[in-house]
Amino acid sequence: MEQDTRKVVMVRFGEIFLKSEPVRREFLNRLRDNIRAGLKGLNVEATITITRSRILVSSESPVDLVPMLSRIFGVIDIAPVTVCGNSMDDLCDTAIQVAQSHLMPHTRFAVRARREGVEGFSSQELAAEAGSRIIDAIPDLKVDLTAPEYEIFIEARKDGSMVYDTRISGPGGLPYGTQGKAVALISAGIDSPVAAWLMMRRGVRMIFLHIEPGKFGGEDIRRNLENNLAALSHWVPGLELPVITIPAEPFYQALMTLSEPKLRCVLCKRGMLELASRYAQKSGCDGIITGDNLGQVATQTLHNLAPISAGIEIPIYRPLIGYDKEEIITLARKIGSFSSEPGDTSCSVLPPRPVTRSDVHQIERLMEQASLGSVIEDILKFSSIKVIKNGIFQST
Repeated sequence: MEQDTRKVVMVRFGEIFLKSEPVRREFLNRLRDNIRAGLKGLNVEATITITRSRILVSSESPVDLVPMLSRIFGVIDIAPVTVCGNSMDDLCDTAIQVAQSHLMPHTRFAVRARREGVEGFSSQELAAEAGSRIIDAIPDLKVDLTAPEYEIFIEARKDGSMVYDTRISGPGGLPYGTQGKAVALISAGIDSPVAAWLMMRRGVRMIFLHIEPGKFGGEDIRRNLENNLAALSHWVPGLELPVITIPAEPFYQALMTLSEPKLRCVLCKRGMLELASRYAQKSGCDGIITGDNLGQVATQTLHNLAPISAGIEIPIYRPLIGYDKEEIITLARKIGSFSSEPGDTSCSVLPPRPVTRSDVHQIERLMEQASLGSVIEDILKFSSIKVIKNGIFQST
């Protein structure tokens, strides 16, 4: 009999399973397409099989698919599996084969079995028989169903049984691209990439917008920005992320002329939202995403967030609003965007004492006084677009 050289990875999805049948079908098709994009990025040919509660990715490629699949939004975990027949003997023999590869003598172990569409035995009977045969094959083992050192999983299924002993966590959430499209303000800092990632994890497709400060920003802003974008692109393997850059030196120069310097940050944030709103409307987006976090800096107090947002006609989403800094840093480390040595990311427009309380009338008056509306119109004409895929900026 010719040996099967395929590598099979089982992909489990979470809340997709709870959707209505038409929605579940739509989401699974999107998840399948996102997996295909990731495979194409690796130059791997594979077969993708969708069952009611699992996706199986089968390939003869030597490339390890696990790292890529573990970054696909909508996936709760993955497992390299050994496929086998549905009979008790086939299932137990395969369980022994898998266990002998990793299970050491004197280890506390457990067999977790489940059955779907297979007759002749129950899940409990399968687990007991497999456990007994594993003990016969490997000496001095101890069954421990509560706190085992090693677990082996057996799934007896009508459409293909499998055995595995490793589960790798995925990001969960919903498949990327199932929940509309938004403009995400992206910077060289910690917060904005985390905010974008949280919304990407909920299925929102991104257009990134960077307001480039030019001479008014620190010399390491560009490097940190590109690192943030590269980290985010690894969570949508094989897919392109558009990045819009607006050279904003004239905008920052106009802020420096304000008669009330303490309001520069408020006007800066309002201008950024205006720019994001224009792009969101132009590109058919459903919202704006920011990294605002309540009380973290002067512009992010309740007394400033409301007047800054007034007049922006498209919804503004702030997924980090209730997080503390340590929680954000923990997520940034997970995402891969955190840098312990960010270098110079300063802003020379920052006043010594920015206000923590402003009102709409102040903002509108100063916007008019500094002609910020016309400045925004002018700098929009010089915007440029790039795309990043798999951590690398692409030619456009």
